[in-house]
Amino acid sequence: MSILVNVTGLALMALIVWWFWLSAKGRPAKRASGGAIDIVVEDGVYEPSVIEAEAGETLTLRFDRRDPSPCAEQVIFHKLDVSETLPVGEKTPVTLTPKTPGTYRFTCQMQMYQGTLIVH
Repeated sequence: MSILVNVTGLALMALIVWWFWLSAKGRPAKRASGGAIDIVVEDGVYEPSVIEAEAGETLTLRFDRRDPSPCAEQVIFHKLDVSETLPVGEKTPVTLTPKTPGTYRFTCQMQMYQGTLIVH
């Protein structure tokens, strides 16, 4: 019986790791082309979770928070020193002008929601 409980616990932990950190890998990136990009915040993920942009161009991301979880209430762009509170049921614009090419992570304050901004 204890083996069954242990195996079930390990399977649930693997599912959680996959859901929050590995499931977004391989999804196509959303390419910024002058307009705003809508990002849905729901069910533990940002959708789309990968955004591509050009260095020096202003980019507006509109975060549509549908998840009432406290984890989803803030988005943080770590290397860009940008953070914004996301009210439930509203589209919150976040305007960025990344100057340097590179890969920039954005997450919730608990780092469970994860996204990537790729600047060329």
